[in-house]
Amino acid sequence: MEKKSLPLRSEVPLHETWNLESVFSDVQSWEEAKDQVDKHIPELAAFKGKLSQSAQTLADFMDLYETTMRLSSKVMVYGMLASSVDTSDQQAQAMAGQGQSLIVRLNAATSFMYPELMQIGFEQLHAWTKEDMRISHLDHFIDELERQKAHVRSDEVEQVLALSGEPLGVFFRAYNAITNADLTFDDAVDEDGNAMEVGQSSINSLITHADRRVRQTGFENYAKGYLDFKNTLASLQLGGIHRDVFNARTRNYPSSLQAALDTINIPSSVFYALIDTFQNNLPTWHRYWRVRKKALALESFHVYDIKAPLSSKSPQIPFEQAIAWICEGMVPLGEEYTQTLRKGALEDRWVDRALNKGKRQGAFSGGAYDTNPFIMMSYADNVFSLSTLAHELGHSMHSFYSRRAQPFIYSRYSLFVAEVASNFNQAMVRDYLFTTQADPLFQLALIEEAMSNFHRYFFIMPTLARWELEMHERAEAGKPLTAEIMSDFCADLFTEGYGENVVYDRDQIGITWAQFQHMYMNFYVYNYATGISAAHALVKGIQEGGQDKVDRYLEFLSAGGSLYPLDALRLAGVDMTSSEPVDRAFETMARYVDRLEALVDAGEI
Repeated sequence: MEKKSLPLRSEVPLHETWNLESVFSDVQSWEEAKDQVDKHIPELAAFKGKLSQSAQTLADFMDLYETTMRLSSKVMVYGMLASSVDTSDQQAQAMAGQGQSLIVRLNAATSFMYPELMQIGFEQLHAWTKEDMRISHLDHFIDELERQKAHVRSDEVEQVLALSGEPLGVFFRAYNAITNADLTFDDAVDEDGNAMEVGQSSINSLITHADRRVRQTGFENYAKGYLDFKNTLASLQLGGIHRDVFNARTRNYPSSLQAALDTINIPSSVFYALIDTFQNNLPTWHRYWRVRKKALALESFHVYDIKAPLSSKSPQIPFEQAIAWICEGMVPLGEEYTQTLRKGALEDRWVDRALNKGKRQGAFSGGAYDTNPFIMMSYADNVFSLSTLAHELGHSMHSFYSRRAQPFIYSRYSLFVAEVASNFNQAMVRDYLFTTQADPLFQLALIEEAMSNFHRYFFIMPTLARWELEMHERAEAGKPLTAEIMSDFCADLFTEGYGENVVYDRDQIGITWAQFQHMYMNFYVYNYATGISAAHALVKGIQEGGQDKVDRYLEFLSAGGSLYPLDALRLAGVDMTSSEPVDRAFETMARYVDRLEALVDAGEI
């Protein structure tokens, strides 16, 4: 019996990895940068009590603050990226920890900034922006400071909150260490008895495998790995939830949800409207399960069949071909957009696509103001990987435009708009391929990919958002939270979503909450559903509206944090205070189900 194992990090080809040397040429350069930040920290702390002296003093402080923050961000990102692709690399893990510690000390040393600025007064601050050109861009920053004044505490409290970042961040770091480095999984096994290694970088290829036994054993053994550590993982999750509650209460918010939403000026009605709309549309998911069961000709449709290929001849899409099609799909955004994307992915090595042992789960786009917008993923030469790549390139191009157009203080966009740009790319590329790839098998693969994408963002993530809300509300009310309570409620939610159409094991689906690091990000996952909704609305607008809509979308990408999220989306042409975009996105999904059902009924599958 042969076993297909993942290669070590040292064994993967260089061109499949990202170019971290563009951040720092070597570890010594990283050390020198870290030392430079250490030198600046007491210099920044020396401004305490002096910001009110003059516009020039404030500008001097802001100049040094930006310089130090930009350099410290590079220091942190370098270690974080290196540790993400090889969680067994102890040096990289140490650098990631040192980088985070550096940020915490920097934040603590400058914790006086917001209280002092408030004491100066907002009218005076606005006047100063006209006296010194170095701070002339701070008007929106000052307006946001005024909006948040009820949640900014005294200098002493702000310093404690900044220092608490490191110990309160241990829960997330421990979760990543356990799930990406320490957790082991039994092998998946195919129909011929061949073993296939289950790991964070291989699980997606296993649960989409044509061999049903591979899918079953891959899914079950992956779940078992988490179930074996359910009590430890529940303790870490509880720590992450109590961290959110602590931060909300110390900043005078009534709840963790309100703290997450108000920070980016999102009304709670947007969150609750999404949850209501999702629940109202569960019958569409129930119909999809029935259609899939029929397409696969199965007597019983199990949870590990949700991503089973509907054809034995799924298209093979090498990385270079994926980049070519993504660029062609994004042609409506202009030559600069596509040339930047192509060069970044193929020449500048933005993308770490290797499949290797120790690589962390999932995919992400990350970086800093002065680095490339890097992408980590595990590319598997199929339409699903193409879609993930398009998604992450949407994030990276958003970062590219934002960092190029905005000063450092406005260069970071909120999570609420982040998932718009990523899903926009996926939808644009998918529509392009539907138009240009006439092969029925390719069309079927695209429908599968589209529904897989909706499954993650319009089924898994809203379900986890409901779980997250319940867990936080229980913690805020002082109710007990254990692994059993967490898993039972999670299983109940998935039971509602699967209806009578999907066969599952309650323990295996109940542990789903532990399989997503997003659960440590205080109400992040709902952004996927709002993001995919806004993205589809914008795609339709660009397809129907011509160059004006393109220009507005590029302005949206370039806005960064200079606008509130809802205002940035209105600039692009969509109003997310209305439930209409979410309703329309469900209608789009239902049409994909219709197309699949038509193919099944016509006997073409």
